[in-house]
Amino acid sequence: MRSEVVKKGIPAAPNRSLLYALGYTKEELERPLIGYTKEELERPLIGVVCSYNEIVPGHMNLDKIAEAVKAGVRAAGGTPVEFPAIAVCDGIAMGHIGMKYSLVTRDLIADSTEAMAMAHQFDGLVMIPNCDKNVPGLLMAAARVNIPTIFVSGGPMLAGKLNDGRRTCLSHMFEAVGAYYAGKLDEAGVEEYENCACPTCGSCSGMYTANSMNCLTEAIGMGLRGNGTIPAVWSARLRLAKHAGMQIMELVEKDIKPRDIMTQAAFHNAETVDMALGCSTNTMLHLPAIAHECGIELDLDMSNEISSHTPNLCHLAPAGNTYMEDLEGAGGVYAVMKELTKKGLLDTSVMTVTGKTLEENLEGVVNRNPELIRPIENPYSPDGGIAVLKGNLAPEGCVVKRSAVASEMMVHSGPARVFDCEDDAIAAIYAGKIVAGDVVVIRYEGPKGGPGMREMLNPTSAIAGMGLDKDVALITDGRFSGATRGASIGHVCPEAAQGGTIALVEEGDIISIHIPNCSITLEVDEATLAARKAKWVCPEPRVKTGYLARYAKMVTSAARGAVLE
Repeated sequence: MRSEVVKKGIPAAPNRSLLYALGYTKEELERPLIGYTKEELERPLIGVVCSYNEIVPGHMNLDKIAEAVKAGVRAAGGTPVEFPAIAVCDGIAMGHIGMKYSLVTRDLIADSTEAMAMAHQFDGLVMIPNCDKNVPGLLMAAARVNIPTIFVSGGPMLAGKLNDGRRTCLSHMFEAVGAYYAGKLDEAGVEEYENCACPTCGSCSGMYTANSMNCLTEAIGMGLRGNGTIPAVWSARLRLAKHAGMQIMELVEKDIKPRDIMTQAAFHNAETVDMALGCSTNTMLHLPAIAHECGIELDLDMSNEISSHTPNLCHLAPAGNTYMEDLEGAGGVYAVMKELTKKGLLDTSVMTVTGKTLEENLEGVVNRNPELIRPIENPYSPDGGIAVLKGNLAPEGCVVKRSAVASEMMVHSGPARVFDCEDDAIAAIYAGKIVAGDVVVIRYEGPKGGPGMREMLNPTSAIAGMGLDKDVALITDGRFSGATRGASIGHVCPEAAQGGTIALVEEGDIISIHIPNCSITLEVDEATLAARKAKWVCPEPRVKTGYLARYAKMVTSAARGAVLE
């Protein structure tokens, strides 16, 4: 075992003395002699990576999850050792400088977890994430370290309920602010949403980024059934955590590692499930980054190819009025995958953390609610929930959550309203300066230009809350929250700070969007664009010191997952 270097023999005596200083006993480092052969004396040391903190609602219960995991590890004969990972609440960080620090934490999480796992030579890892960048960051670390690893997340929040009985969620809360500025909701109405939108701990209740990534952790084979959908406040979540703690011991015994599970076929499965579920566009950043750590390169063209033959089966919030607890009741991610197997859209031979293949895992699974998870013969649409658009405005691509776009906006052409940062765009939207037909362009918010590629939930929610989501498009080299709906097109590549075409757009230029054809076009001739390019000067970096400045120098294009070089 890897941990022998800190536990076994005279050379490890100093290491053991420090383990004893932590309160561990000889019995916790070695198995009792009775009933075991000499080769089985040592107990595996299992690192329990817990991202508990007191600022993220999705993480405030993770201490309970960690205790359940450790109970499972001990029950199966291992010794659990807990250490932390950080996490940012995207909702609290939204709309100010804090959002620049969201995506960048993905790499901090991966790097710090790698450091802890390698420095202390754990035999296996149980990852306990929940919210947006925490899940992909830990999946990146799992791929990088490549020792037996299993994931168990904190679970989704329950949907809220307004005083009149209508269900609600965080995306409605953000849209309520736009409704207030449009004169459609008074201050008391906003306060009602404040008190009702987020009623429990857990990752926010729609198919936003956190829940998207937790569901895809099941789809890629790194989490047990229910990981993405069992609500945070249900006792079934604690039972799942105990089973994860037990299961890591089997993975250690069989030496099943993340890269044995996260293969090219597994990533293909994950993207297919992504399209069927209608996940957040942030998955188009995270899946390539995780794959990169596995030595696998995913490109955006592959996403469109998968989307072209994968039907969209679910319309959870913000695309519809159903929530994660409803998806769990319908059979969860496994029921979605079962539907996809009816047309052979998944490779079911892949290995998973159950120690069994996906085919074995899906035996006996049924879709318990065909209205929530549409049968594959009767989908919401014949193609997937995300589309990658290309054209002269985005030669390397940009992404849109097609399943959350109104039919009226699938094809749109209008004048550009250009802003060089999110803050200026928000001010114009709240002031009523954006009108039907406009195409709002927010630039210099990409991975390098931001830096940090802020989410644009505030402007998209303001547009939706004002009732303009069927009339106005928004385009950015930044990104969007999974809670965003409407014709919100992000990840424009190359970004403005790299001299991409988006930097050359001028007020009033016509932009044409054709989502069914996967195209986006700036209706300006090449000669004019070349002349503008010759005059373009990259603005001074907004941040010149600290982690964000280092990140801006190292980060790559969003089309590559914004990985660091």
